[in-house]
Amino acid sequence: MAKELTVVIPVYNEEEIIQTVIEDWATTLRGLKIDFELKAYNDGSKDATVEKLKAIAATYPELTIIDKPNSGHGPTILKGYREADSDFVFQVDSDNEMRGEYFEQLWKERQNYDFVIGRRKFNFKVPLPRRVVSFIAKKCVHLFYGRGISDMNVPYRLMNRATFSAIFEAIPEDTFAPNVIISGMAIRKKMKIKDFHVPTSFRATGTVSIQRMKLLKVAFRSFKETISFARSSASK
Repeated sequence: MAKELTVVIPVYNEEEIIQTVIEDWATTLRGLKIDFELKAYNDGSKDATVEKLKAIAATYPELTIIDKPNSGHGPTILKGYREADSDFVFQVDSDNEMRGEYFEQLWKERQNYDFVIGRRKFNFKVPLPRRVVSFIAKKCVHLFYGRGISDMNVPYRLMNRATFSAIFEAIPEDTFAPNVIISGMAIRKKMKIKDFHVPTSFRATGTVSIQRMKLLKVAFRSFKETISFARSSASK
């Protein structure tokens, strides 16, 4: 029987914080009496992340570990969305920046909306690469899909799987920022969307993979893929 909720957690080099993250989400979801599964997608970590996850799994049977070669954050979460077998899919990152205590307000709205989002507040403390990519994503979606979501790439999103499944399958598997396209398609299809402000702390451990790539290259790739999908999907 399908679960109520699948939580997709992409993981890369998070040996210092991953136990805290899993404990946080398992405790939160158990407390809400949700029939859930946590799916941690290890994206080719080079540290002891996998060993940490295996040790945690002994305590949390709801946790499934998917160990895969490195393909990047975007392709990893897209794989998770496609493989989810549940009524709802939620994605959160493994850096502990957005925590479980705020999830209940999203979950309470699951029957009223197709897409429920935890919106971040960006300020000068947010790393420049993230601010630039998020700004470009926002303007790109507004131009090619429409308006209605302020934080296009947020990793704190609850989606009705039946509503989004065709979109998940249509996005190319190597897409750098599928969450941006998913946000755009939700706007274009006039889905019922609700967002909440979710307080965000800043990464203290682990590896920010985007820093290894040139900022302009990252932004251009996301911009190009988002426009390409907008044009191809509009013709269908």
